[in-house]
Amino acid sequence: MEDRRVIKTKKNLKATLIEMMGEISFEQISITELCKRAEISRITFYAHYSDKYALADDIFSDMLQIGTDIYRTKQEKENPGNDLVMGYCNMLNSILEVYYDCFAFFQYTSPQKNPYLASAFYTIVLETIENHTNKIRQNVEVKYSPKKIAGFLCFGMLGFINEAHGEKTSIEEIKREANQLLRDILQSGSAGKIMVNSKTKKRCQR
Repeated sequence: MEDRRVIKTKKNLKATLIEMMGEISFEQISITELCKRAEISRITFYAHYSDKYALADDIFSDMLQIGTDIYRTKQEKENPGNDLVMGYCNMLNSILEVYYDCFAFFQYTSPQKNPYLASAFYTIVLETIENHTNKIRQNVEVKYSPKKIAGFLCFGMLGFINEAHGEKTSIEEIKREANQLLRDILQSGSAGKIMVNSKTKKRCQR
């Protein structure tokens, strides 16, 4: 368990970094200016982080933990039977909830604004889907590798979410449409076979 002072210092640095990204790009932010804004010394900063990338990664780690907790709660309440499609929809909804609850940060993760943050965000979503698929493999024979499945779903989901947000679609509508799109993909007669071999499909949906 981290000391309260350490937690407070890290929280301050994260908030300051996000605030600065509203003014300049992530790549242009210097440790000197970050520390000045946060009113801490460079020595204190380097006691906790090796550079600003490590600080950004710590923010992503916080988001990942929040999303994981949301997903576990959803699975326990909404999917006690571990339905395959429902599991992926719960994962999608968890990602969406974190994304919009923490939009003050995620709004800066577009490739055009901040390539590093965009890449880091994509990697986390990709690994989240891959890890979920690996758990499924413990009970179901998956047709393609978890990496391939994660890549297929991740590119589609992020692209859809970004375009929907660009069209100023409401959060609730994005959730509804994204869930329906994911269900259509996973339940379709052909695209759905990306997930499991036909001989195990019925068993995994019981």
